[in-house]
Amino acid sequence: MLSITLGKLKLLESGSLTAEENAARLLEKILREDMSLGAFIETFGSDALEEARAVDAARRNGAVGRMAGLGVSIKNSVAVAGRRLTCGSRMLEDYRAPFEATAVSRLRAAGGVLLGSTNIDEFCSGSDCSRSAICKTVNPVDHSRVPGGSSGGAAAATAAGLCDVALAEDTGGSIRCPASFCGVAGFKPTYGAVSRYGVVDMAMSFDQLGPIAPDVFGCALMLSAIAGEDAKDVTTAGAPAVDFTRGLDSLPKGIRVALPKQFFVGCDAGVEKLVRKAVAKLEAHGAVVEEVDFPIVSYALPIYYLLVFSEFASAMQKFDGLKYGFKANVDSNDLIDAVSEARRQAFGTEAKRRILLGTFITTKEHREAWYSKTLKARSLLKAEFARLFKEFDVVAGPTMPMVAWQCGEKSQDPLQMYLADVLTVPANCAGLPAGSVPCGSVGGLPVGVQLMAAWGSDALALKAMAAVES
Repeated sequence: MLSITLGKLKLLESGSLTAEENAARLLEKILREDMSLGAFIETFGSDALEEARAVDAARRNGAVGRMAGLGVSIKNSVAVAGRRLTCGSRMLEDYRAPFEATAVSRLRAAGGVLLGSTNIDEFCSGSDCSRSAICKTVNPVDHSRVPGGSSGGAAAATAAGLCDVALAEDTGGSIRCPASFCGVAGFKPTYGAVSRYGVVDMAMSFDQLGPIAPDVFGCALMLSAIAGEDAKDVTTAGAPAVDFTRGLDSLPKGIRVALPKQFFVGCDAGVEKLVRKAVAKLEAHGAVVEEVDFPIVSYALPIYYLLVFSEFASAMQKFDGLKYGFKANVDSNDLIDAVSEARRQAFGTEAKRRILLGTFITTKEHREAWYSKTLKARSLLKAEFARLFKEFDVVAGPTMPMVAWQCGEKSQDPLQMYLADVLTVPANCAGLPAGSVPCGSVGGLPVGVQLMAAWGSDALALKAMAAVES
């Protein structure tokens, strides 16, 4: 199977296509098509073309990086110096980042050309990208459907060909969900593999930057550029810098693949059929697939949301409308009134809901009953995954139990949105590498298969994804 990303890379490397020509074409396409798609919050225009010209000059001098002039979009929760960092919220609608995220700096150093920043659910609080206060994003496959979230803008831009690759962020499936819904590849690395410096955190013990691309090679290429230790983020201590594209098409023979029965409970029949067919491709590559019982995974969803709400409430405390962000006009000189009014006006419904629930969970009266017990349950989930990976190399299943839903379908019932994350949150709870790769469509809407591997086994997860893709 010809890799779209590799094909573009070869054109750039051969000189048949310059970085400037590539950037100009992509920016023109964004201008022409994004009015109806809503993937981008901001485009970088002349700055992107200037970057592209610098890449072309570096190539002539023989000093170009591995990204070689590919056009990159950045999720709008990741800092790009001097650019808007809205997080899809009124609270930061006019805020500009005073510094740059490590991953963004590494993409520039690798020859990536930054095209613009993409839309997200407000502060990453959502699964369909319908909760942004900045713009509305739709699925490029069907504009009446959601693109998935919270990195919906990144996936929509990639699927529509408005960028070559996208830098996104995954807290509980925010890369894999939209990748599945939009029919592209997405990868969440091992927790700590990529620096989070410069990322506006939603839940610091879950968040991880990762790539969305048209194919697995694109994911491996971007991950190679951004992974590795960073002194500014202690979670990356000892993280290796690896070329994940090397040996990508060589899945080891005889690997054992677990297929948890619980991953198919409540799954749409059409999705299950396609996923099982995709997993059978691993058997054709010499893998041994076994259906297993893994009951603890059923507890991942409550573990995830109780802890994420708690961490989110803490992370949002800094947004008070005083130092930066939205400032409310209030008659009172009372500090509490000023802060309360700013948060009332600037935060959306879902963000408020998560702040209130997280605050409740962590109060002195309820902390032991909810937060402390959930931390213990998370440790048990990690231990059970470690036990499973002593016997198996890869865990497979659907990325999402359904195809992309209609715009507005779940906006009135947040519980239905939370339940949709049931298959993606386990990897975040345990810090495991996990990716989604397209495996067909139901009613013309894309379906993704999810592949997980043991902690630190990102290369193996990507190889399994490549085997399914091929």
